[in-house]
Amino acid sequence: MAGAEPVSTLAAQHGVGRPLVYRQRHKANAALDELVSTEQTDDQNKVLFSLPVTKRWLEQATLGLTMIAHASMRGVVEFMRDVLGVSISLGTVHNVHQRAAQRAVVINDSVDLSAIRVVLHDELFQGSQPVLAGIDAASTYCYLLAAEEHRDRDTWAVHLLDLQARGLNPDYTIADAGTGLRAGQKFAWPDTPCHGDVFHIHQQFETLVNIWARIASGVRSKREALEARLANPRRRCQDHLPVAELVALRQLEVRSSQRADDLRTLAQWPERDILSLAGPERASRQELFDFIVDELHQREAEDPSRIGTMRVARQNQRDDLLAFASVLDDKLAAIARAAAVPDYLVRATCLLHRKPDTSGTFWQGWSRLHAAMGRNFYGVWTAVSQAMQSTPRSSSLVENLNSRLRNCLTLRRHLNGSRAWLGLPQFFFNHRRFMRSRCSERLGKSPREAMTGEDHPHWLTLLGLGPLQPWQG
Repeated sequence: MAGAEPVSTLAAQHGVGRPLVYRQRHKANAALDELVSTEQTDDQNKVLFSLPVTKRWLEQATLGLTMIAHASMRGVVEFMRDVLGVSISLGTVHNVHQRAAQRAVVINDSVDLSAIRVVLHDELFQGSQPVLAGIDAASTYCYLLAAEEHRDRDTWAVHLLDLQARGLNPDYTIADAGTGLRAGQKFAWPDTPCHGDVFHIHQQFETLVNIWARIASGVRSKREALEARLANPRRRCQDHLPVAELVALRQLEVRSSQRADDLRTLAQWPERDILSLAGPERASRQELFDFIVDELHQREAEDPSRIGTMRVARQNQRDDLLAFASVLDDKLAAIARAAAVPDYLVRATCLLHRKPDTSGTFWQGWSRLHAAMGRNFYGVWTAVSQAMQSTPRSSSLVENLNSRLRNCLTLRRHLNGSRAWLGLPQFFFNHRRFMRSRCSERLGKSPREAMTGEDHPHWLTLLGLGPLQPWQG
């Protein structure tokens, strides 16, 4: 069986034929396989630990399946029947969620929001119904998640005034160009600035670039098809296609390709320089921004409905989109005063963050700045990194919330019409601890813990469904 000796040698030693040796080896292999499979089966059937299954534990499992595993309520019924052998009705699952949602709404309304400094507002949609959303930029705590019939000024103003009564008084907000959202904030919080959201403007410009790229590709396909037809003498005589049409297509292809390339350049420039954190001071950004608007204006005549709309949007939103630059400039100026170094060296430290730390250019700049600032460089570098990290420019965290919320909105539409429809997922997002995060200060904490700096029990315990089972390490 180990292959140490040939079968013919073994047969000669024992005075038997080779077929007998093969049969004996086959029997031995079969016996070993049966022995191993029996040991594995015994190991799989070994009781690792026991769970005291109570009614409260079943409620914990019900909420865990829907909120953590994103199971549907009918899926919970099937899991209980097939895996646990427990009969549970769909109405019971619904009642468990309704009771938990009512407790969740009370807890959501009791949290103090005075620690929030920068907030992100946006409007999500479930079908045609708007959902007003608000998130703390630092901790990702969701303090507003409300389904409404309208998203006008009055609706936003009512919610913002209610949040203000709970202690929400941010330094500034970040939102897109939604008219109802901005009008509501101006009415409810007239002294709170509302910065522009660079995420949506980048997406809109990228859409415009893709449209013109498709136009150029379509013209190129027509030109190639016409050239193929004209290259065939028989079909050329049949179609009587004028050569002037081919010339016009070639000219149109050159213009459309050039326009697509120009728009791509104009779209990438703000993303990498003007609207990026690591960039020049606000005055220089404004000059570059105006230059891009002027370039769009020069090309507006060829596509007024799209390029013109983009030009007007950028022109009207310039000050809002560049508001973050003023915040960053003030932070960098404070760092220069505290470290007693020139402003231009702090700005150069900020610009150095553009380079990846695996490139030679980065370490050359690092060495020059270290030589210029000496031992102060390390403190300046850390302070600049923290200043950039604490200066948000977009409301993309709300888009992230939308992706996480989509499962709840799709699987539990029957909660529509009640406040608890969104109260339970809002509570879950705010009290579920991060298992992983790029931000070290969030790892192992829930958004509420990151916002308030205070610990709280597990989210199931907060809902009155504790204690939890001890962890089997």
